[in-house]
Amino acid sequence: MSGHRPPKPAEGRPFAPSEDGPAAPTPAEDRGALSRRALLGSGALAVGAVALTACAGGRAVTPPAPRVPRGTAIAALSDIPVGGTLATVLDGKPILLSQPAAGTVVAFSGVCTHRGCTVDAMPAEFHCGCHGSRFEASTGEVLQGPAERPLARIAVAISGGNVVTT
Repeated sequence: MSGHRPPKPAEGRPFAPSEDGPAAPTPAEDRGALSRRALLGSGALAVGAVALTACAGGRAVTPPAPRVPRGTAIAALSDIPVGGTLATVLDGKPILLSQPAAGTVVAFSGVCTHRGCTVDAMPAEFHCGCHGSRFEASTGEVLQGPAERPLARIAVAISGGNVVTT
């Protein structure tokens, strides 16, 4: 052997000799500039981080209350079983009704306080199919997250066999 030693890589940079001989840093690498590949890769990472942040840590949703005149009928009292629930729509917004005891009706927004998905009426509670939050039907309180806040309550009364807004 001729005693030829391969060159060492520059500090902090990987070294990979090519078939033509040792790899030398390009002028851009010498100046510390980003290559196009590194720049595009960094941009993709930034976009991904923003998307994950939006999904993982966003704010809870506060749904707007329906805007209807007082006395607007929402449902017939007979449509809500005692101890049961009913889902309906008021002013284009989902509404959940519950009759915990005969003649006592409560109403809530059907918009989940976690991410704004529509909440479904189940026989004895309300359930958000998007992320699994569950709410107590007579109070709107969270039974299981990820929602942290209860459903927004809507003021109602019974008038002439109907549940109406107050």
